[in-house]
Amino acid sequence: MRRFGRTLVTAAVAVAVVAGTAGWATADSRRAITGPPPGADAWRADSVSGRRLPDPASATPREVAAFFAGLEESGRRRLLLRHPLVVGNLDGAPLPLRYEANRLAVLATGDARFESLAAPGRRILAFDPRDRGQVAEVFGDLEHAAHVSVIVPGSDNDATAYDARRTPHTGPGGMARALRSAASGDTAVVAWTGYTTPVGVGLDAADGRLARAGAVRLARFTAGLDAVGAPDPVLFCHSYGSVVCGLAARHTDASDVVVFGSPGMRARTAAGLGTAARVWAARGPSDWIADVPNVEVAGIGHGADPTSAAFGARRIPAGDVQGHTGYFAPGTRSLAAFASIADGVAR
Repeated sequence: MRRFGRTLVTAAVAVAVVAGTAGWATADSRRAITGPPPGADAWRADSVSGRRLPDPASATPREVAAFFAGLEESGRRRLLLRHPLVVGNLDGAPLPLRYEANRLAVLATGDARFESLAAPGRRILAFDPRDRGQVAEVFGDLEHAAHVSVIVPGSDNDATAYDARRTPHTGPGGMARALRSAASGDTAVVAWTGYTTPVGVGLDAADGRLARAGAVRLARFTAGLDAVGAPDPVLFCHSYGSVVCGLAARHTDASDVVVFGSPGMRARTAAGLGTAARVWAARGPSDWIADVPNVEVAGIGHGADPTSAAFGARRIPAGDVQGHTGYFAPGTRSLAAFASIADGVAR
């Protein structure tokens, strides 16, 4: 009975935190945007050179890659022009084709919120305009990279806010730029805002519903990288993004999983993630995430602290990190460690 009472108290603390105490903000519940983008039905009804097109909902990235490998350039261009939104999000399709398709898809929306994504020189690897929008952008030369890193962000990120220049080094776009600058020239970085993130730090951020949907998308995205010959990626997972990575880890071919500012990964230990990847963790001394109870009760909370000794992750120095979003600030020990991991030289 006493043990049951302690469980109720722990659950009450968790709910109190996510309901707005300790400086947290409540937020409306979001519906996870999943599945292929708009236009998938028209794509399925089409064909090229007498061949049926791979179903974007069920074809594996390797099947997609094989399909495009068998197409002449004229066939690829035809599909690009007729179905840019599908081609741009089709994991396994050739990277240059996806970049061009997403530029056309952004312009076709006519939505001022997204127009900067079509600027010359940007490499948009995925774009979905539904709801708040999802996007993945490449920094560096992904086609020829010796190393690849993927930034997986937490709450309040979408296709309009992921690269806010007013907060450099903090959002996924800024983190990707900072890592790209700190790493070697043959490392490419992808800012992947490819799932519906929570808004604020309310109940959506405290349960795993959006993370589970995001994990499916992240696993498919990494399979798409593999299908086009990219190296096994390093996943850099911030805040709620570390919950996504925790659920996706066993389904990816990541070489390393790096979490920072993490509320938990829905596993008791690093071994419990079921991945052969090396697992790393960092938390700065002033990061408010330390005030979040590391519990998981009735679906609320994300479990053990990845920086605890019992969890078993490799620790990353973060004593000079400021706040919850300062891990990629130039000159920090955390950024130097991140670059070493991204370049494949950390031990």
